[in-house]
Amino acid sequence: MLSPSQVIVLATPVFFILMAVEWAVGMRRGRSAYRLDDAIASLNLGVLSQTSAVFTKLLTLGLYTFVAGHLALVQADAFWLSLPGWLLALVFYDFCYYWLHRMGHEVGVLWAAHAVHHQSQDYNLSTALRQTSSGALLGWIFYLPMALAGVPPLVFAVVGLIDLLYQFWVHTEQVGRLGWFDRWFCAPSNHRVHHAVNDRYLDKNYGGILIVWDRLFGTYKTEDDEEPCVYGTRGLLRSWDPLWANVAVYRQLAHDSWHARRLGDKLRVWFKPPGWRPPDVASRFPRPAFDLDEHRVRYAPAMPGGLRWFSALQFAVLVAGTAAFLWQADQAPLAHNLLWFGVLLAGQWTLCAAMQGRISPWLALMLQSGALATATAALGLTGWHQLFKPLAMVFALFCLAASARSFLESNGNHAKNQVWIAAGALFFSLAGDAFLMFEGFFIPGLVSFLLAHVCYIALLRSDAPWLASRRAVACISLVAAAMYALLWLGGLPAALRLPVLAYVGVIATMAAQAWGRHRVLRNPASLLVAAGASLFMLSDSLLAINRFVQPLPWAAVGVLATYYAAQALILHGFLRRADTIQG
Repeated sequence: MLSPSQVIVLATPVFFILMAVEWAVGMRRGRSAYRLDDAIASLNLGVLSQTSAVFTKLLTLGLYTFVAGHLALVQADAFWLSLPGWLLALVFYDFCYYWLHRMGHEVGVLWAAHAVHHQSQDYNLSTALRQTSSGALLGWIFYLPMALAGVPPLVFAVVGLIDLLYQFWVHTEQVGRLGWFDRWFCAPSNHRVHHAVNDRYLDKNYGGILIVWDRLFGTYKTEDDEEPCVYGTRGLLRSWDPLWANVAVYRQLAHDSWHARRLGDKLRVWFKPPGWRPPDVASRFPRPAFDLDEHRVRYAPAMPGGLRWFSALQFAVLVAGTAAFLWQADQAPLAHNLLWFGVLLAGQWTLCAAMQGRISPWLALMLQSGALATATAALGLTGWHQLFKPLAMVFALFCLAASARSFLESNGNHAKNQVWIAAGALFFSLAGDAFLMFEGFFIPGLVSFLLAHVCYIALLRSDAPWLASRRAVACISLVAAAMYALLWLGGLPAALRLPVLAYVGVIATMAAQAWGRHRVLRNPASLLVAAGASLFMLSDSLLAINRFVQPLPWAAVGVLATYYAAQALILHGFLRRADTIQG
């Protein structure tokens, strides 16, 4: 029998076909509701919702199964597996969903999860797939009545999937009113009302399949042609970042709870309706009043043609990888699932960061290759690892080259020297990566990375005095001495003691110089570089401990993840510094 994840994989082509039809109809009518960046952001959140669900099944189906098996008030599997039982279970599920959905708009902590689905300012079929990744944390509570009534887990899972899939088609502006159907069932017209932030439409029409729940409980509102729906949330996200989309409201709640003076208010923040704030917090941290006209202006950072093609192709690859992951996730070991989930998450975050212009496409490719190199090393996929490990630094060199021309044009000979020094650091890092992939080349690899760090020191010295922070020198020297002592006592071979000492000294100097430079420049770019230098120390420490002291669990993940993060932070910080100079 297919798992719910596999059903979603099989349904995915249907989703895309229907989105293509909706887009074509909209173009023919001259009112397409699609924008590439917003659609990718919404679909990206749908991808994250499905991949993260692999790890939250214990909170959904797992807890449901336990309650149904041990606490059910009635055992009537034969009835629930009959046709009337299936239909009643679907209605029962939809009733529970209504209350979950309604409370998701009336309780702050539940809204923090559900808000993800409402953040898009567009309304189309891609919006339907824009789903939360944290809803499972508390959402399972609302389905416990079904478990107590003895609805078997299989029936619960199937009707839940039916309820979810039904709601896909109602997220469109291309279907008008449907007469009697709108009065009984959730349909595009009344669900448009649900997504609107207009005063008259706010917090209405919660039904999943049946809209009669809203009529019974007083939450129904008819769409008015004279007042078009304005979509989004009150307090726009203004970001394509899938991680930020999932934590933004939680952060707001945590901020208000932390700053509230009264203990009761610290707790009320989480359970009061969205938008409620303790009076003292509201006075100290005021927010602008809601302006409907402001919400009509859509978030749309510039996307040149090349970036649009890059984003579309990247997302196509991401969808293929997600399909492969979901298809085998239920049979794969947890460790494997975590590694591939990390790779997919890195791809999602870097894609959206590139779409917003926060990082370059080349840096996105570098980080994605680094994530793949990390996973393939941990899983022992040697051939793939030997491809992706050097490829990451090749993309880093392309990233530098792509930014070099404009940098040189604006900053002259001094900038030219900086670019060449940075290129040397990346080249020697690439050489070190290549050497360390093969047995017997540890010393050439060590020398290559030693030269890379010397280049980084020269780069950091080019726009700041030597070792400008005594505190940083003292702290980093202490850490470096402790690490070298650990290696010596742990069994570092005599022949390597001097080379490793030199290496420790160089990398400690690089880190101390980076923090001293940040003390002088005091800008976000220099902080990124300093953080990257510190991660370099951590990566090399993990590598040395694993090689000379004792094997570490998940050593490849720790070493490579911190290594690629270090390289990316230093490169990105240097290029951001370049942008600052140009500006």
